[in-house]
Amino acid sequence: MSAALVWIIAGIVLILTELIATSIVAVFIGIGAIITGLLLQVGLISSVPVQLLTFSLASVLSLVLARKQLKQWFHGSTADRGSAQNSFQQELGERVTVEHDFDQGAGRVILNGVAWDALSEDDLRAGEVAWVIANEGIRLTVARNKSHR
Repeated sequence: MSAALVWIIAGIVLILTELIATSIVAVFIGIGAIITGLLLQVGLISSVPVQLLTFSLASVLSLVLARKQLKQWFHGSTADRGSAQNSFQQELGERVTVEHDFDQGAGRVILNGVAWDALSEDDLRAGEVAWVIANEGIRLTVARNKSHR
C-alpha cells in the first residue's frame, strides 16, 4: 500500500469519526490527511518531513478557514436559556400517577407516560394520584393535593 493511499484512508477515517465525536476537529485533520495524500500521489511532495509539514499546514488552514461554517452543519440550533426554564415550569400543576410507594419522601411517578423520580412530604402509595408542585430538572416534587404550597 502506498504512503499516499495511507494518508487518504486515514483522512477518510478521521472524517467518519466526526459522526461519533462531533467536536468538529477530526474532520479538519482528515482534510489535511487527504490533501497530503493527494499531493503525495501526484508527486508534488515526497519526503516524510514535507508530508508532515503539509499535513499540519493543511489541517490548521482548513480548521481556521472553514470551522465556523462546518460547525453550523454539524450542530443544530439550541434554545435560549429562558425557554428551557419555561419548559420546566410546564409540568407545574400537572397530574401524575404514583408508580412506586414513596419511602422516606422519595418515590416514582408517571407524568405523560414517562417515569420520574419524585419527592413528596405526603405518604403516597402506588396507584394514587398526585400533583406536580415543583420541577428540579430530573426530579419532580409532588403533593397529594393540587393546591399544596
